[in-house]
Amino acid sequence: MNIARLIHPGFWFDKTPLEQALALAKRGVGGFCIYGGTREKITEFTKAVRQVSPLENLLISADYEDGLGRWLPDAPLLPSNMALGAANDENLAYEKGLLTAHQARSLGVDWVFAPVLDLADNALNPIVNTRAFSNDPQQVIRLGRAFLRGLNDGGVLSSIKHCPGHGDTTTDSHVSLPVLHKTKSQLLARELVPFSALLDATDSVMFGHLLIPEIDAENPASLSPKIVKEIVRGQFRYDGCILTDALLMKAIGDEKTAALKALQAGADILLVPQNPSELLTFLEETKISPEIISRALRHQDVLCKKIQTRPAMTSPVLWHTDFPRRTAQKAIVKRGDLSSFKPGQTVSYIVVGDDGKTSVTPLLNTLKKNGVNVIPFTERAENLLIICLRRYQAFAGKIALEENDIVRLKKAVENAENCVSVLLASPWALPKELKIKTSLYTFSPAPEFQETAAEILLGQRTAQGSLPVTL
Repeated sequence: MNIARLIHPGFWFDKTPLEQALALAKRGVGGFCIYGGTREKITEFTKAVRQVSPLENLLISADYEDGLGRWLPDAPLLPSNMALGAANDENLAYEKGLLTAHQARSLGVDWVFAPVLDLADNALNPIVNTRAFSNDPQQVIRLGRAFLRGLNDGGVLSSIKHCPGHGDTTTDSHVSLPVLHKTKSQLLARELVPFSALLDATDSVMFGHLLIPEIDAENPASLSPKIVKEIVRGQFRYDGCILTDALLMKAIGDEKTAALKALQAGADILLVPQNPSELLTFLEETKISPEIISRALRHQDVLCKKIQTRPAMTSPVLWHTDFPRRTAQKAIVKRGDLSSFKPGQTVSYIVVGDDGKTSVTPLLNTLKKNGVNVIPFTERAENLLIICLRRYQAFAGKIALEENDIVRLKKAVENAENCVSVLLASPWALPKELKIKTSLYTFSPAPEFQETAAEILLGQRTAQGSLPVTL
């Protein structure tokens, strides 16, 4: 039995040496989870590792939750799940899954770790946020099922995550171990509702690294037999593939110990370890129950057979579509009365929560093209446009605005007569004490969402979305 198949290492383009990946592929690892790259580089990589692997099917996976644009500079950024929640349209959720699948599959990626089924329950959660559809379990189920159908029809594997529910925490598990104080009955009544409902529609389940002491005070959910084995495999009778979240995350402690615990708890795949070669050698030298290995290989064999039976692609892949724009037109939410910007009017703007990667040019340019004089805020303004870019970011550890941004904001608001805010990602990002009367929520910084927000500010379009969360 090839125990190497239980390990699926990560590969970071322009960081991980290709020789390292090729060596692991030759040793028989079950697949790779890729990060970054371009369409050309990904295609080359998937071909290269498959050529040297002894496996008939080497599974290539990726976290393409918002399409490939979250990781690739030459791919479009699709609407966030929360934008889909605001649009509340199952057809759009299906279309997102289908587009994602077609684009991923064309590059040799056959497993997309999505959708996120965590509930958007906590404003201070630094890592879920707009990745969640909603804080309503039933809405999450409807949109999640439609998204899963899209992935399936597009020919890729899926994975619901992060079981048993990472939404109501305030810690990023990339940094340290989140603690969720919920009883089993509370989880069954809320966090676990989407997961239990969609087990029949998914190809796999990813478990999160979070501690639920009322159920298991010792082990994170991803390593807990009381959660994985007793609840999901036992009570829910799930006999499909289970994988851990990335083992390199700081929440789980010693990697080798965690790997053994995860397998014993019921996991089939050890995802993205920090030191995959060392972990593989350790597992080869460790006495692991044949039943555990057999179960894991059986579940991976099922995934490989599914890939072989998915429908062939018969038409060119769409890389540029009007899908993001159509979604934006249904998703953007307005709160408060809006006095439209007029041609010839001067509007001062201030940007907060800048991640250094996202441009607000699409929003500003649309206003300028319609005759609005848009200038950076200096000391005073008759009309102030606040543009907030704050969004979740792995390893950041928090999502609240930095103190210097808050100071700048308060000063700007105090010295402006009319204030309008546009939140391009997290709907909770602006401090409530600012009491801004008019806000637009786009839930996505994609250019199409920025342009549509500008059209709403100009009175050319009305906001049609409904808040999928509680502010």
